[in-house]
Amino acid sequence: MPPPVDKSANAYRTIGEVARELGVPQHRLRYWEGRFAQIRPLTRAGDRRYYRPEDVALLRRIQTLLGDQGYTVRGVQQLLAQEAKAPANPVAPITRRAARILELRAIRSLLADALATDGAAE
Repeated sequence: MPPPVDKSANAYRTIGEVARELGVPQHRLRYWEGRFAQIRPLTRAGDRRYYRPEDVALLRRIQTLLGDQGYTVRGVQQLLAQEAKAPANPVAPITRRAARILELRAIRSLLADALATDGAAE
C-alpha cells in the first residue's frame, strides 16, 4: 500500500503507518526491531517510533526475505551482517564496465550482421 497522500516519500512514518504500508501488525515490527540491530527508528517523547525512509526500505526487504524467499530470522541476520562487512560498492565500476562491454559486443554483432546483409545484396 502506498504512503498516505499527505506525506512526502521522504517523510518519517509512525509504526502504525509503516505497519499499514507493509501489511503487517505493529507487534511484528517491534519484534523485528529486537532481532535486527540495523533497524533503528528514531524515538521521541513517549517512546513513539519514527521510521526514516531507509528504515522502511530495510523493513520491506526483511519482510521479503522472511516471507517470500523463505529465510529464517537467523539467516536474514547473517545476510545483513555480511552485507555490512562488505566494502562500499566496489563492484559498481566493474559491473558498469561489464555491462558496457556487453552493449558494445551487441552493437558489433549488429554491425557485422548489417555488413553481411549488405554484402549479400551486392
